Amino acid sequence: MATTDLLVDLQDDLVSDDTSNAIGQLKLSPLDEKPWPTDCDGDLKSGKEEYSPEIVDPPADLKWDDPYYDIARRQIVEIAGDDNFGRKVIVFSACRMPPSYQMDHSLLLKYLKHTLDKYVESDYSVVYFHYGLNSQNKPSFAWLVEAYKEFDRKYKKNIKALYIVHPTRLIKAFLVVFKPIISMKFGRKIFYVNRLDELEHYLKCERMVIPACVKRFDEHLRAAQKPVPPEPKKKMPHQQFGVSLEELKEKDPDHKVIPLVVEQTASYIMKNGLNKEGIFRRSANMYMVKEVLEKYNNGVPVDFDAYKDVHLAAVMLKTFLRELPQPLLTYSLYDRVISFGKVPQNKQIETIGEMIQSLPQDNYAVLHYLVKLLGVIADNSDLNKMTASNLALVFGPALLWSKDAAISLNAINPINHFTQLLFENYTEIFSAK
Repeated sequence: MATTDLLVDLQDDLVSDDTSNAIGQLKLSPLDEKPWPTDCDGDLKSGKEEYSPEIVDPPADLKWDDPYYDIARRQIVEIAGDDNFGRKVIVFSACRMPPSYQMDHSLLLKYLKHTLDKYVESDYSVVYFHYGLNSQNKPSFAWLVEAYKEFDRKYKKNIKALYIVHPTRLIKAFLVVFKPIISMKFGRKIFYVNRLDELEHYLKCERMVIPACVKRFDEHLRAAQKPVPPEPKKKMPHQQFGVSLEELKEKDPDHKVIPLVVEQTASYIMKNGLNKEGIFRRSANMYMVKEVLEKYNNGVPVDFDAYKDVHLAAVMLKTFLRELPQPLLTYSLYDRVISFGKVPQNKQIETIGEMIQSLPQDNYAVLHYLVKLLGVIADNSDLNKMTASNLALVFGPALLWSKDAAISLNAINPINHFTQLLFENYTEIFSAK
């Protein structure tokens, strides 16, 4: 197979990349400047212990006759909410892969595509936990080439970041081999993360499932380095993100219940985003996101007209919800939402209404305001392609998460189902109060 057969671009520049220049110019990361750990075969220090993949309980809703049962039960691939830029996060954990003779890698590839099919229409990121990949469980080079071919432009177009956690010489060698056949744009999407605290710059680690052996390995790395005390976080007088609804209302001169960020972003989206295809699915420029966030937190007026990007307003709205100290639907509703599937179908709308009415007054008001906006978005789905189901995939993890546990597939599905019914029946639900 010729190398040119693999020159599939990962963005919209299918004809603009100069392959000969790309080979020489592509800079994936200053690898040689970092103290990378050596490859491991399941042991934190010597690599002498016998390799054993991390065993996890299979998802509660996984049927034994599911065609992907053997793959899905290992939870090698999981969904972990959104990153700090509003992009859905797909997690791949190498430590959960069994020895190659126990796994059908062609089925793994199909399962990867099956999982990604639910999210590839939106911007998304991938977190790859490299610890645990070794000579016993790593796929063949031929399989990697086949995977690259199988993940065509449909999957590659909207991937915005690949975070490689705990990279080693194996990854370095792999990327050297693949360097001539990947685009320069994709090279700029790769972020090497030496420790989990570095991953916090991109997403909230406490809300994602991180394998226990990965955490132990990370602790081993940190113990070998000189500890750096964390800098205390100080709240700014005008801070809008990471502040409770009650505190925001108290700080507002008019004591408005609807926070400034929610009001301004919703207003701009209502004016400019109803017909925007993929609204809430697309990410925004990370530098603009940081700039706008800093403006809000420093009391500087924000004019979204100056940025001319409705996706920026959409990302800021999602970011505000994710940064709340407690989810908008509150921790108290978490268990009821997770078990919501047990409610008889003819009682579900009534039950949602009762649950929503139990919210604190400020939470209820902000949720009502938000859901009215999303209802209008869904009403225009023939133009913006955002149905109630699509909006639930985006907003479910931003409206509810657990206080004591990272979100997992077991939780995401019922949260999304609950959220979809809320969006589809919001008029009836909110008129009940």
